[in-house]
Amino acid sequence: MVRVPLTPDERERGARLGEVLRAARGLRSMTEVAAAVGMPVETLRKIESGRVPTPAFFTIAALATELSLPLDELVRACRPAPEISRSA
Repeated sequence: MVRVPLTPDERERGARLGEVLRAARGLRSMTEVAAAVGMPVETLRKIESGRVPTPAFFTIAALATELSLPLDELVRACRPAPEISRSA
């Protein structure tokens, strides 16, 4: 199966997701959070760095639950910023 390349928007959304999760993790270590949700710390590292821009829903749901981050808030944070139109 050939994987379709990600668009720039999808890569940007993955970077925003990583930023939000990293901020929600705060001072907790990656190791602590990864262990709490049952994932390898390297997977969490890749998600937070944007190298896994489209992680599985249940992975994100588990992280959001562990970090007390409501899913709707996470979705809002990952939406692209509205474009500002410039009139001439």
